[in-house]
Amino acid sequence: MPEMEVENIQVDKFVPAKKALKRSAVANTDDDVEMLVDAATGIEGADRASSSDQAAPPRAKRIRSELRKVSVPPHRYSSLKEQWMKIFTPVVEHMKLQIRFNMKARQVELRIGPETPDISNLQKGADFVKAFLCGFEVDDALALLRLEDLFIETFEIKDVKTLRGDHQSRAIGRLAGKGGRTKFTIENVTKTRIVLADSKIHILGSYQNIQLARRAICNLILGSPPSKVYGNLRAVASRLSERM
Repeated sequence: MPEMEVENIQVDKFVPAKKALKRSAVANTDDDVEMLVDAATGIEGADRASSSDQAAPPRAKRIRSELRKVSVPPHRYSSLKEQWMKIFTPVVEHMKLQIRFNMKARQVELRIGPETPDISNLQKGADFVKAFLCGFEVDDALALLRLEDLFIETFEIKDVKTLRGDHQSRAIGRLAGKGGRTKFTIENVTKTRIVLADSKIHILGSYQNIQLARRAICNLILGSPPSKVYGNLRAVASRLSERM
């Protein structure tokens, strides 16, 4: 009799029915997804969609990495406008890059084009534009495109010695010299190019030559007389020429 009562309760019809409903619901949702995918992209739409979603971020990163932006300081706007064709021509014709001046963001933007032979040209072009915006002449900055192992080093007078007011002005005067004579002498001996922009100093040249020029400039900032700096420079330069 107890067995007959269990059979009359018919538990098996209720419990599996709930599971069957869940399975059917899941199955229906899967079918709906498949149907939507099939309608949107075809038979292999699900696989293609997933692969495109995974491939999208690297592509975006690659596009961003192929762009260089160089901010233009306000005092270089007029110079950039006057010399734009001298900058545009070597970048486009020789380096095969795309370049434009973004008026809204006030930046020079460089991008790799379909004809660019080497991706390293993008960094060379950015260094060339940056050198011009630092104050170097276009002809001097062109050396960054033509030659290897050239760099730009920037530092301030306060990095060497903390000077204020007239003391800083006198230090800048010692660096420039009468009529720019001291600066030209350092440039010729060390085979570098130097730009004095207020308290900032930019040096363009090879690594070894930049160190020579920087040492001479630091000695002048610290108060050494120019004659002593010239003597040290000539001695070091002659020593280097003998090694070469």
